Amino acid sequence: MSFTGKYEVDSQENYEAFMQTIGIPDETTQKGKDFKFTTEIVHNGDDFTWSQIFPGHTMTNNFTVGKECEMETLRGKKFKATVQRDGGKIVVDFGKYKHSSEIVGGKLVEISEAGGVTFTRISKRIA
Repeated sequence: MSFTGKYEVDSQENYEAFMQTIGIPDETTQKGKDFKFTTEIVHNGDDFTWSQIFPGHTMTNNFTVGKECEMETLRGKKFKATVQRDGGKIVVDFGKYKHSSEIVGGKLVEISEAGGVTFTRISKRIA
């Protein structure tokens, strides 16, 4: 299934506990807690352009499944990672946590796991 589309955050579970687990400061966590950002994905075969759009800032990562690439976090930290496929999911190890994304019922479902805490974000397709 293609990930291509534009998605807006619809719901989140365990956001604060997860952010605390990976060491994000409380002030930063509170700012992002109820923020409804947009994710725009262009998916062509194994190639992805994955953008998160915030007011005044867009973060874009380009990657090819199975190939190491340089990625950037929202806070500007760069790191190398290899995105893999697991069935219909794409998965990546960000070091501090593992993250998976898949399309379920037309929604983008993202699950991040660290230290026994699972954070789930569901975004609805808007385009």
